[in-house]
Amino acid sequence: MTVIRYNPWKEIDTLERRVNLLVEGFIPNTLKELTNVPKIPAAEIIETDDAVILKLEVPGMEAKDLDIQVTEDSVSISGERKFQHKEEDQAKTRSEFYYGQFQRVIPLPVPIQNTKVTADYKNGILHLNLPKLVKEKNKVVKINLGEN
Repeated sequence: MTVIRYNPWKEIDTLERRVNLLVEGFIPNTLKELTNVPKIPAAEIIETDDAVILKLEVPGMEAKDLDIQVTEDSVSISGERKFQHKEEDQAKTRSEFYYGQFQRVIPLPVPIQNTKVTADYKNGILHLNLPKLVKEKNKVVKINLGEN
C-alpha cells in the first residue's frame, strides 16, 4: 500500500479553478461588453437655507436630450447619448465613451416647491435650483366681532 501525503494547497487550487469557472460567465470578455453596462450620471446635492441645489454630470449631451421630472420629494432624470458615426470615415475607432440610455431618480432631503424649479445646462453639468417648500408659520389673524 502506498502512502500519499495530504496536501491542503491542492484543495485550494481545485477550489480556485471552480470559482474561476463560475465567475467567467459574469465578467465581460471584451470592451464592447463593458460599454453595455448602464452608466448613471454622478450627482452632487447642496442644501442651503432656502433651496436644494442639485448638480449632475451629463457631458456630451444637449439639453433637448434630457428629460427632467420633479416631484416634491424626488428628481427623475433620463436621457440618451447617441453614437455619432460618420460613414465616410474608414478608420477603426476604439471608444471608451458610454452611449445609450440612462435614468436616475434622486430622493431629496426636504420637500421642495416643484413648480418653481429652475434649471441651467452648461459645460456638461446640469444645475437644478429646487426651492424648499415654505410651510406657513403660525399666522395671526385678527377677528372683529360685530357689535349688535
